[in-house]
Amino acid sequence: MSSIDAPSMGVEEEFLLVDSAGDTLSCADQVLDAAGPVGLPAQREVGQAQLELNSPVCHDARDLRRHVLTARATAAAAALSADARLIAAGVQPGGTRFPDLTDHDRYRDLAAHAGPLLTEQLVCGCHIHIGVPDREIGAQVLNHLRPWLPTLLALTANSAIHHGRDTGYASWRAVLQSRWACAGAPPYFTSAAHYDELVTTMVDSGAILDESAVYWDARLSAHLPTVEIRVADVPATADETVVLATLVRALVAAAQRLIAEGQAAPLVPEQLLRAATWRAARDGLTGSGIHLPTGRPQPQADLLAELIRHVRPELDRFGDLRLTTTLLNRVLAQGNGATQQRHAFSARGTVTDTLAHLERLTIQDLPSPTTPPERPKAVQD
Repeated sequence: MSSIDAPSMGVEEEFLLVDSAGDTLSCADQVLDAAGPVGLPAQREVGQAQLELNSPVCHDARDLRRHVLTARATAAAAALSADARLIAAGVQPGGTRFPDLTDHDRYRDLAAHAGPLLTEQLVCGCHIHIGVPDREIGAQVLNHLRPWLPTLLALTANSAIHHGRDTGYASWRAVLQSRWACAGAPPYFTSAAHYDELVTTMVDSGAILDESAVYWDARLSAHLPTVEIRVADVPATADETVVLATLVRALVAAAQRLIAEGQAAPLVPEQLLRAATWRAARDGLTGSGIHLPTGRPQPQADLLAELIRHVRPELDRFGDLRLTTTLLNRVLAQGNGATQQRHAFSARGTVTDTLAHLERLTIQDLPSPTTPPERPKAVQD
């Protein structure tokens, strides 16, 4: 299959704007103004020290990589003009200052509804949108995605250092995010109507403000014909974002293949999924995880290898296998964001080195892959 025949994909990445000590700078408006002449595909987030960068709808993974790299580099340059640093990190590594709330009716409503959950939580994620034929198929796809969500979190974990200390978790963002009423892995849905009924009940009960406040790790988009996978920290590098996007697209396509074959998704108990997500958040890519649906402990590297085997036909069909293999080799060789954060932090025990390293990783630009190196264990036959 050519890339133009592959499902569409789009990426939303959230970033922090900080000073040299890691404290937030409420300067999103200045950064957007500075980037205005080049048309930065960005929008404001809840806090004025955050930016969300959006890719266009893409069918080709190399095009997506080019857009992600360009947007990151443009935003970083605009941030410097406001005396700020753009960093890709799931939480605020240094400092303790919370940014000003963005001046928008929705954010004020959310703050009134959730209080400190919103105003004292500064987190940055990466959301991948994959096109699906309709909401009915989308609801079934979510069921098939559930067992793989913890592995995607482990792969992208990038929030080990928070307010100048090592949290002991690879993804502290995932722990903070889990406090919301509608967070974590999505339920198992019998239909799109079941999905809509549950969301309506949560809104009517006052547990969530509206449909956009569904913060499940995967959900149906409220405004696009897509499924939206939200489990990941914002990856430290553009290459990690592209790996995530190609794996997610392959997972969605594999789910549709299984649905067409009449195979139901495994009914993984919610508590087991919650435990697997917690282990992924704590240990990241280098530690132990929980195999789903069996519940057996298993190294996260082995779970990643199983995911690759599961989606290999789709990666090959979409022409993504070589690119994904090459970029995944790089991630496994240098470590994901959490590993990188800890390495920089342990060098001197201060957050300064961590911030400088994250700033470099955010705009790291490597040559576009052509010939892949020897494949890592995760993608061997």
